[in-house]
Amino acid sequence: MFGRRADGRKVKKAPLLYRVVPHIMETRNDSEVYFAQDLPLKGMDDYINKKAEEGIKISYMHIIYAAIIRTIALKPELNRFIVNCIPYQRKDIWLSLMIKKSLSEDGEETLVKLKFDGTETLLEIKEKLENAVAENKDEANENSTASFVKKLEKTPNIILKIIIKFLKFLDRYGLLPKSIIELSPFHTSAFLTNVGSLGIDAIFHHIYNFGTTSLFFAMGKKKKDYIPEDDELIEEKCLSFAFVGDERICDGYYFASSFKQLIKFIKKPELMEEKLILEDNKEEVQA
Repeated sequence: MFGRRADGRKVKKAPLLYRVVPHIMETRNDSEVYFAQDLPLKGMDDYINKKAEEGIKISYMHIIYAAIIRTIALKPELNRFIVNCIPYQRKDIWLSLMIKKSLSEDGEETLVKLKFDGTETLLEIKEKLENAVAENKDEANENSTASFVKKLEKTPNIILKIIIKFLKFLDRYGLLPKSIIELSPFHTSAFLTNVGSLGIDAIFHHIYNFGTTSLFFAMGKKKKDYIPEDDELIEEKCLSFAFVGDERICDGYYFASSFKQLIKFIKKPELMEEKLILEDNKEEVQA
């Protein structure tokens, strides 16, 4: 009973180091690693312009959002999480996105959490994301996640404290109902935030100890930077990009190869135009 979860399966044969490390670094705040890189925009700009000629509007957000999903599909260890010092493989790909209903200090924030199987094309992901953002930017609409959070907001503080502690207890032992897991934006493969719309560089956003988020991405404003190319530094228009992750889910080599794959998709969005054919997951996990 304990240890089984609605959203993940125990990793059966994790390397010894990755079974020991969660006992040394018990929380995600203990195990955060940081990565930042300015992304050259030429590849994305060329693709965006090409699609505009076809009457299709694509944004940087669509490309980066899709690239994260496809990279997680190809690099399944990124879709792991640690709860109660136990490594789990997530059953689905979920991506949470924070949006503002209006760009003002008083503008209400809301969270959008979407489910993917990883085989979707860039245009399919774009359409799904656009529909969700448009629906949630409407002041009259409120998604189930936001509705759940608002109910908690109206709860007296002492009762809220008890509820949150109880939810954390249930989550720790795999007893949190699937319905709540699917509502919770904190039980997700990754978070993405676009602070570039606020006119600032990408930030290093902490990953939450509540829930199962192991990856947090931030995209910032456009700027000019020098990019190394053939032993030279070339000035290019770039987008600031930052990442915070849980180092307990995989080793540094796996993280590095995953980022190379992610950046390849971002630089060449056309690679995501076809559906992805995934082989059967051969990772050793327990049902």
